[in-house]
This record gives sequence, C-alpha cells and structure tokens, in this order.
Amino acid sequence: MTLTIAEEVLLLAYREDTGKPVIGSVELDCALGGALLAELAVRGRVDLDGAKVVPVDHTRLGEEELDATLTRIAEEPRPHKADWWVGKLRAGRLRKRLLTRLAARGVLNEQQSKILGIFPTTRYPELDPSPEKGVRERVQSVLAGAEPDERTAVLIAVMHAAKLDRKAFPDAPKGRIKEIAQGQWTGEAVRKTIASVHAAVAAATAAATVAATAGS
Repeated sequence: MTLTIAEEVLLLAYREDTGKPVIGSVELDCALGGALLAELAVRGRVDLDGAKVVPVDHTRLGEEELDATLTRIAEEPRPHKADWWVGKLRAGRLRKRLLTRLAARGVLNEQQSKILGIFPTTRYPELDPSPEKGVRERVQSVLAGAEPDERTAVLIAVMHAAKLDRKAFPDAPKGRIKEIAQGQWTGEAVRKTIASVHAAVAAATAAATVAATAGS
C-alpha cells in the first residue's frame, strides 16, 4: 500500500488500540501540513524562492491531497512563506480527511460514540497493522544507522519538529534523530520546509497558550 508522508505521520501519531493521538492537536496538524509541503518539494513540484513557496511543476501526481495542495499554491495570487502554508493547510480539516481515507482503505477503524451520551467523538483504532509496521521498520532501520532515503529523512524530521519522535520511538537515540533532522539527506527546499514546521508549531502553540490564558 502506497502512503503519503502525511499518512505515515498520522499512523505513527495514533495509538493502535485506543485510536487516539499521542501528541497535541496543534503539533499534529502542523506536522501534517508540513508533510504535504515537504512531499511536494521531494517530488519536485514546489521550491522555495528565498523563504517563499513557489510551484515549479504543475504536473499532477494522482494523489488527491497532494494535487489539491499543489493547485492551491499555484492559484494563490502571491507567494507565501512555508510556515504560512503550514498554518493554512492545518486549518482545513486535513487530518479528518486523511483519517477518513485511511478508514475507507481498511487501515483504520472509524468508531463513533458520545461522551457522557451527549458529545460526539470519533476514534480510529488500527484495523490493518501492516502499513504502520512497514513504516516503523523503515524508520527503525535508519535510526539504527542505515542510510536514509529522502522520504524517510523527511518523515523523521517532521516527527522531530512536532515532538512525535519521542512518543513514536521513545528508545531511539536522540543524537541520531537530530542528525537526520538537521542533516544533508534532503534538498534545500525540503530543509526549509521542515524548519517552517518548527516555526509553525512554535507560533501555533504560543497563540493557543495566549488564548487559553486570556480566556481563564
């Protein structure tokens, strides 16, 4: 089964048994938006002109979310920085669409219920463990010392930016993760995109903290 980097992030971010995320919504949603941008950069569809994302190849990839994101970038009246796009993408129910699609493909089980019999909630426990198992094996091989391909390096870097690496791979050497996240296994546009995920997580977390403080 072919997965996008964003879908790989999502599988690693949800507990297999409870179907609930192991990191906060802000960090996870920023990671998903950043993963989309990074994959478009890996596939040569966008580049960064300075700090701003620009389309360089409009050829469709045949993947719904990636193609929709590429179209949005191409149709935007003026270019924006990568962290602006991360914020824009994370605000558009991206996670829900990816979860629903993984459920439709038989990877996750979409379970709807109500808290206290009133508030609706949806969980996504794992139904088919093989896709996540393949992702974990690939990542663990790299963390153990294997040379990473660009996609795996991006996945590890995005997880590190969102602090998902600590939850998904708690026994992994921190030095190895940092080495890959900051290393030379990706192109300049991809490295800048990863940096934008860090910036977007920091900005969104700060904004959420301010809002919570103001409302208390």
